[in-house]
Amino acid sequence: MSIPVLDRTAPTEHPVLDVLAGRWSPRAFDAETAIDEAKLAAALEAARWTPSANNTQPWRFIVARRGTALHAQIVDALLGFNQAWAGNAAVLVVAVAETADADGAPISHAVYDLGQAVAHFSVQAHNDGLYVHQMSGFDPEVVREFADLDARFTAMTVIAVGEFGDVEALPAPLQEREVAPRVRRPIAETVILSA
Repeated sequence: MSIPVLDRTAPTEHPVLDVLAGRWSPRAFDAETAIDEAKLAAALEAARWTPSANNTQPWRFIVARRGTALHAQIVDALLGFNQAWAGNAAVLVVAVAETADADGAPISHAVYDLGQAVAHFSVQAHNDGLYVHQMSGFDPEVVREFADLDARFTAMTVIAVGEFGDVEALPAPLQEREVAPRVRRPIAETVILSA
């Protein structure tokens, strides 16, 4: 039985850029197609040009292509059902925040700035036809160990990147999530003060 893929365009309350309305986070990745290196480079370049407080650029990325030992190490660091699908992604990227400077002083905005960099990465990738899915379900200490991260760096999220794959290749519960309607709470419940 074929599961239909719904139109994934967000039903926005107000007009937004097409690339933003169309961006979504699939779990079905094509396990055969290699990453388009130019598109990956463009996504990393978009992240590089993200604004940050005082231009500190407190982000780093660990980039692992499918079939490499590094990719396998990242898959092994994933938790729960993320291991059931994320290994099919052409690339796994670990987004790392520089939470302290070289002298040990905290960088209070590091996680915020990293989030912006990942957003820029995601939008550029989607614009170029790649799909991106961010995961918090991983063990950052496992990543710290195999990547030999200094204490001032913290792995914050793992990002699956690649071409869209076969929904029916996913475990049944994930197939249902893949085709479920996209929903967000209304803007009126998101804006807490407005004058």
